[in-house]
Amino acid sequence: MHRLLLLGSLCLLVAPPALSIFQRPTGSPAPPGLQYLLEPLHAAVHTQRGATATLPCVLRALPRNYRVKWSKVEPANYRESIIIITNGLYHKNYGPLSPRVRLRHSHRYDASLTITDVALEDEGRYRCQLVNGLEDESVSLTLHLEGVVFPYQPSNGRYKFNYHEAKRACEQQDSRLATYQQLYKAWTDGLDWCNAGWILDGTVHYPIINSREPCGGRLLLPGVRTYGARDKQKDRFDAFCFTSALQGQVYFIRGHLNFKEAGQACRNHGATIAKVGQLYSAWKFSQLDRCDGGWLADGSVRYPITTPRERCGGLPDPGVRSFGFPSKELRTYGTYCFAG
Repeated sequence: MHRLLLLGSLCLLVAPPALSIFQRPTGSPAPPGLQYLLEPLHAAVHTQRGATATLPCVLRALPRNYRVKWSKVEPANYRESIIIITNGLYHKNYGPLSPRVRLRHSHRYDASLTITDVALEDEGRYRCQLVNGLEDESVSLTLHLEGVVFPYQPSNGRYKFNYHEAKRACEQQDSRLATYQQLYKAWTDGLDWCNAGWILDGTVHYPIINSREPCGGRLLLPGVRTYGARDKQKDRFDAFCFTSALQGQVYFIRGHLNFKEAGQACRNHGATIAKVGQLYSAWKFSQLDRCDGGWLADGSVRYPITTPRERCGGLPDPGVRSFGFPSKELRTYGTYCFAG
């Protein structure tokens, strides 16, 4: 249920209607349903984790007794969470985004929302709503993070996560459950995976580039196959995680280390043993390319390949290769460390 939150004792701006410098040319009709808000030039804003992003919302004119309300549509439950409300003179922030949001307010008609230190969970659809009695109107924008989607399963095999466990597993690996849009883009970029996994909205999918017998058969067309919505408590699948750019560096330490020694080697360098999401991020954004298997924080052994070659797994496409979850006592691998 949506609640309309007021600004309490804050005074409302009272001003006569005024034409703005953004007045449309004579004879040019306003977009359908929009009298006071300008239609944004672009419906999507692209950014990375850790950056500062601004979602534009500009008024044509200042109506009487107006407020502008920014909210975010949460993909997990489709509810709107209020972020900020302003009356042009004062504003009030709400919710977990509160410490990182402000109004750009570069001029008197500007109600654009600026988000600092963008986090993975900030991706999604935002709404700028002008509240003006019976003339309420709004524009919607989408904040897209550049990133990478990767399938994830635990050490005890595939199809072990219920929805809540999958969500927690991604967060433990410096990532979050992917949205359908993120998974679809990953498929268009070449992600081909036969195991079904949870995504953020509680549905289950798997992306197929090369149709084959174990993955629905050869007759089905390539695409993002879906199992639809599943029971979040009882049904068990893998997870599709999403991560974005790092504020730090992933690097490799060579050696013949067991898992415990790998963690200590990273700490000796003032770092921590890298998480799976951090390795994928370094591969995607820093072009980390190593032929050496290394321990990661979840006990798996992986290595990132940017330039495929015969002696590094022999696979034709770039990617993060996996040796699975070997015995933690095995002294065969080096380690990947993360320095933030």
